[in-house]
Amino acid sequence: MPLSNGKMKILKISQQNVPVHWEDIQEVSEFLYPWNRDHMMETEFRSYFNHEFLFFRFKAFGPKPKIFIQNDHKLEVRHSKRVEIFFRENRNMRPYYCLEIDPLGRVLDYKANYYRDFDREWKWPDDLELQTKMEENYYVVSGKFKLATLRRMNLLKSNRIELGLYRGHCIDIKNGTGDIRWSTWIDPQTNDPDFHVPDSFGCLLLED
Repeated sequence: MPLSNGKMKILKISQQNVPVHWEDIQEVSEFLYPWNRDHMMETEFRSYFNHEFLFFRFKAFGPKPKIFIQNDHKLEVRHSKRVEIFFRENRNMRPYYCLEIDPLGRVLDYKANYYRDFDREWKWPDDLELQTKMEENYYVVSGKFKLATLRRMNLLKSNRIELGLYRGHCIDIKNGTGDIRWSTWIDPQTNDPDFHVPDSFGCLLLED
């Protein structure tokens, strides 16, 4: 289970040096719906690592995903169902990095500086690998990050990674705009949905 370290929630993940079944990895399912409890949908997150990669998987339950496709530009992900991972160097969030991934595996990746100074022309390094799957009652987004890349970007330090985990549940798309309901691993205590704040982040602790 995630542990508390002051205000920072910590998830301890283990090293696995042989292929594993995802169902054998401890899950985080305590995603919160601070702003829209009437549209609560179960979400699971699992993660582990080996000597080279950080592996992750989201399993997002709910009806068939609503996905906006027009020109297949990455900004269309903003109006689709998706899961999100944000990384930051430190609490100052200058910079931080955002990846929003829809059920088709399209990635809205961008770099930002607090507060909401977005560079959406920026791209995550090409070594990110993703897989997606859609079933009747859920979709899955899984993938892996190179630990060397996370270290180079100053995001993996002393076996710690500060990150935010989120989900955007699209309940309708009208005139190219998605009606999104938000869930989050950590409640940032904001009046309106906002993940671009320091208190929405927790920590992965990589245990040998």
